[in-house]
Amino acid sequence: MKFSSNLLEEAVNAFSKLPGVGKKSALRMVLHLLKDQTQKSEKIIKSLLEVNESLKTCKVCYNYSDEDVCNICSDEHRLKNVICVVESIRDVMAIEETQQFSGRYHVLGGVISPLDGIGPDDLNIDPLIQRITENNIEEVIMAVSPSIEGETTIFYISKKLKDKEVNISLIARGVSFGGDLEYADEMTLGRSIVSRTPYVQS
Repeated sequence: MKFSSNLLEEAVNAFSKLPGVGKKSALRMVLHLLKDQTQKSEKIIKSLLEVNESLKTCKVCYNYSDEDVCNICSDEHRLKNVICVVESIRDVMAIEETQQFSGRYHVLGGVISPLDGIGPDDLNIDPLIQRITENNIEEVIMAVSPSIEGETTIFYISKKLKDKEVNISLIARGVSFGGDLEYADEMTLGRSIVSRTPYVQS
């Protein structure tokens, strides 16, 4: 792809670094913003700067938040004794879209993956164990993507909780093995939450 302007090329290269955006899509976006007369590019820049400077991580569940505690954790109408453990913030959004879960969340920030150099200490596992211990949690729903790494993570957390009086359950396998929760349709994901099953250690 040849460019008549170095500035245009730099803008396209910057956009193409976004996930799922190729050079042609990036060029289309940049040209659209250049033609736009509604100051859309300025609004996007302002929003990104505000997010970068002001967005916080909830000190309870590690979800994104405008305050120190997110609006899910601070919602008194949600169940306090049930925690849904997820891999990423995208998974929280996917489950919330189903409107089938009324408890709280805990974002691990990934899964255990030795091949990628990710161990238990790199994830938010210890804070999860602390939450369960200090808050009389009755059920932990493991809504981690069904994969080898996800199963390893579930097994590790269950071992850490073996002496705790807490029920561990798995989302039903309507979500295919190896699939990501965020890409499951709402009905499948919602049914998986509702039809969760007890986790039995082998």
